[in-house]
Order: sequence, then structure tokens, then C-alpha cells
Amino acid sequence: MEIIHIALGKVNPQRMNGVNKVVYNLATEQANAGTNVQVWGITHSLDHDYPERNFKTQLFLKKKFPFFIPDALKAEVLKCNNDVVFHLHGGFIPVFYSIARFLHTHGKKFIFTPHGSYNRIAWRKSGTSKALYFRLFEGPMLKRASIVHVLGKSESEGLNYLQKGLPIIRAPYGFEIPANTVLASSETASEYLIGFCGRVDIYTKGLDVLLPAFSAFVKEIPNARLWIIGDGPERPALEKQAIELGLGNNIHFWGSKYGKEKDDLLAKLQLFVHPSRNEGLPTAVLEAAGMGIPCLISEATNLGDEVRQSQAGIVIPFTQTDQLLEGLKAAHEMQKNTPVEVLQQRSRALVETHFNWQKVLRDFNAIYQRALDL
Repeated sequence: MEIIHIALGKVNPQRMNGVNKVVYNLATEQANAGTNVQVWGITHSLDHDYPERNFKTQLFLKKKFPFFIPDALKAEVLKCNNDVVFHLHGGFIPVFYSIARFLHTHGKKFIFTPHGSYNRIAWRKSGTSKALYFRLFEGPMLKRASIVHVLGKSESEGLNYLQKGLPIIRAPYGFEIPANTVLASSETASEYLIGFCGRVDIYTKGLDVLLPAFSAFVKEIPNARLWIIGDGPERPALEKQAIELGLGNNIHFWGSKYGKEKDDLLAKLQLFVHPSRNEGLPTAVLEAAGMGIPCLISEATNLGDEVRQSQAGIVIPFTQTDQLLEGLKAAHEMQKNTPVEVLQQRSRALVETHFNWQKVLRDFNAIYQRALDL
């Protein structure tokens, strides 16, 4: 059996795109386990300008019309034997509709992972256009998939609401805490540092709710500071909101940071916050937990059960200002009453217990084999 992952871009783990990270990590671990695996990327550039990797990567030049499949990709598909399972990553991507139809026409098996695209809350943004697109393209694509793989409850609930009778399997990706991971500082700091790290997508990531909640929180905890690590076209709008809320002295925008520079910033945090309205499985939360940082997350991150079971932070049901404010207060109270070392152990146990790669790879092998057998 051979696995071919198909994604937009080059699956570079050093980018802020969460899909890039999870596909890269999955392919890396599959290759480490001896699986025959490739990644195919549809990109604007064929330059192999990314770090060295242990799996084969093929790049295909994106066509101007979003539904058109690169000719070279079609040719490669036709070369593949029938023991290949294709794995498409990402929802509402026009070329994936065409690729799915092409694969189905030529008798090729594929599974599809939407990576959070079908969270019902996220549909409140551009809901009408998404519903129309879903009916015309996304729905037919899902029907052609051997298996629809989802990462958490919010996706399976959203899919069941949108379209009944799909072959849905829920399984998380794994995450391994790197051997050189820097643990968050256990020293008492003069400031209470709260941090977000990821793409500055105001609505999707819940940043429009984070700032007013933090503004109210800082009135009770004056030494609180908020760090936004990440970038995106909406950053100026978020900075403007921060100024309007009078947060100039209590918030800092670091922009995009990678590698050691990012880790050094994260290691200074007392609390990591991720109040998304829509996610697949946010690796930023797992990275922070792996460093021993307690997390305040929304249920839509699909990590609520694991955080509660591990007592590794606070989970809010919905991305709302009042709930996030109460979450900030509860996290602060938890940290006052729990030794730092205990919180670090719980946070790291969240990753080590629930996202063990050996178990995850067994689950995925079973999914791929089932797709072939259908």
C-alpha cells in the first residue's frame, strides 16, 4: 500500500498554515514507520524552498482557473497502481472537487480530511455562498470519497447536519514533543503573560472576542499582558481594535516567528489561549502543551475532551466575550492554586497520552486499508 497526500502549497512546517504542519508531521511519521508515502503539493512556484524531509515531494503548478487540475498531476495519477490511497487535505478548495472526480472516474480510492471546514459555527461567515458551493461541489466530492476523515466532534456534528449517510471516521493526528523542547519557565514573573500563536484570522481564530475579553480581564489583573505571535492581512485591523480598547500598554504584536525564536517567546507564557470558532486540530495548542503551558481553548478546537481529562487548562463552550473572560479568570485562579510543576506535567501528559504516534499510525493504517477494501 502507498499513501499519497495532496495539499495546497508545499507542506512546509515553518509556515503558519496549520494544515501544512499536520500533513508534514503525518507524512514524516509514516515514512519513519516504513510506509511508502509521498506528498503532492499544488503551488504557485515549483521551487523546492523548504527544509529537508524524509518523504518524496512532488510539486505541481497551480492553474489560473481554480477548478483546473495541473496536467502533470493527472499524468502522475494515471501511473499509479490500484494499491495507492490518495489523501486530500482541506475543504472548499475548487481543484479538489476536480481531482476527486478524476480519481473516481479512473477507479482510484481516496479519503478526504476537511480540516475544520465544516464546523457549523464557521458557516455564519459567508454562510450563503458556502451553502451554495457545498451543494454544487463539496457534497458531490464527499459522496465520491471512500472515507471522510474528521479530527473532532465539531466536524462530525457539522457534517452530519450538512449531509447524512457519509462514511465518516473520527481520528486525531499525533504529535510528538521534540527532544529539544524548551519547558515554560517555572519562575514567578512580574507580569502575567497570555499568548496566542497562529495566523491572524480575526473571525476564525476568535481574536475579535479575545481582545475585549482581555480588556475586561486586565482591569482586574493589571499586570496581565497579551502577546499575539503571528501575522496576516488582518493584523492592522486587530491592532486598530487593540488601540480602540486602550490596550496599547498591555498587548504586543510580535509578527511571525519561527523555530527557536518562536519557542523562546512561548516559553515565557503563563497561559496559551486559542479561542477558535473553527479548527481541525490546532498544532499550536499541542506545541504549547508540550512545553508545559496550560491552555485556554474553545470547544471548537476539538481538544476539549483531552484538556479536561488531563486537567491541563480551561475549555469554554463557545467563542463569546463573556465566556472567554470567565475562562481567563478561571485559568488565573487555577494557576494561583496549583504548583507550576504540576500544571507542566498535566500539559505534557495531554500530548503524550492522547496523541501518541504509534497508536495514531495504527488507526490511520486501518483507515487506509478500509478505503482500499471498499
